[in-house]
Amino acid sequence: MRKLRTILPLLAGLGAMAALMLCPETASESARRGLRICGELLIPSLLPFFVVSALLRAWGLPGVLGRLLGGVTARIWGMSGAGVSAFLLGITGGYPLGAAVIGQLRRDGGISREEAQRALCFCNNTGPAFLVGAAGAGVFHSSGIGLMLYGTHVLSAALIGMLTAPRKRAEAPTERTYISIAGFSEALTEAVKTSVETLLTVCGFVVIFSVVTGLLSDEIFRAAGTISACTGMELTALKALLTGILELGSGLGAMKGLSPTAGNLALAAFLIGFGGLSVQAQSAAVLRGTDLKLTVPFFCKAAHGLLSALLTVLLFEMIS
Repeated sequence: MRKLRTILPLLAGLGAMAALMLCPETASESARRGLRICGELLIPSLLPFFVVSALLRAWGLPGVLGRLLGGVTARIWGMSGAGVSAFLLGITGGYPLGAAVIGQLRRDGGISREEAQRALCFCNNTGPAFLVGAAGAGVFHSSGIGLMLYGTHVLSAALIGMLTAPRKRAEAPTERTYISIAGFSEALTEAVKTSVETLLTVCGFVVIFSVVTGLLSDEIFRAAGTISACTGMELTALKALLTGILELGSGLGAMKGLSPTAGNLALAAFLIGFGGLSVQAQSAAVLRGTDLKLTVPFFCKAAHGLLSALLTVLLFEMIS
């Protein structure tokens, strides 16, 4: 078994090298597409939120929320008010800001390991800029649909938090004040530095997964065709599903041209809630240096996607 664990990664690496050598144009175009996503969407929307969230953590937001919301969040989610700052920043900034905030809180000792693990199940979410701009206006040509998807996404995250809350209230860690000793200029410099480093890592994963998606596009299309022939499901929707499981942006991009039916909106809601393997990898990167694992949060994100899809269908039927 140990030998197999050593051989399989080596074979995967050799296979990836062969694919790059055999399909250099596809790999280059896919990489350029990933860089466009980073330059046109991720960096403009995420970098300001990363910087501001770092400053808010340094100047006391988790401690303030802990004092104001500790009792309420402990009853609803079984977590401290400091931990809920990850939820609030996550649903405004988008993937993987929530995970980054949780990771920093854990490094600072602001929340316990148990609380941080549960927070990862529902605090790492996408934001309104991506859903309204990319999913709503970009895919379905309607900002209203983007707002609807955002609403069901946030509601589903809150419900996942309630479902994963401990039956017995855990003792909350001592709330920290998080007041920065450094002056404004020093704190801003550190916030920009760490934010840029984190965002470069995120963009690296986006580009890599874009390349993987591009190289596997033919296989994904064939698999979608086989499933469509067996189940009668729409080919384009299946291709979007298989692509989105790998990389969220590419999966939603594959849905362009689909009409905003209940089924298609449910598919978009699932992909947004799950986030794709690329988001999982980005989350693992921003949690580096902590004792947190993504095994349980991975399944929680899958449940988040399913719940978002269900709520989207119910809401669509109510308003249509």
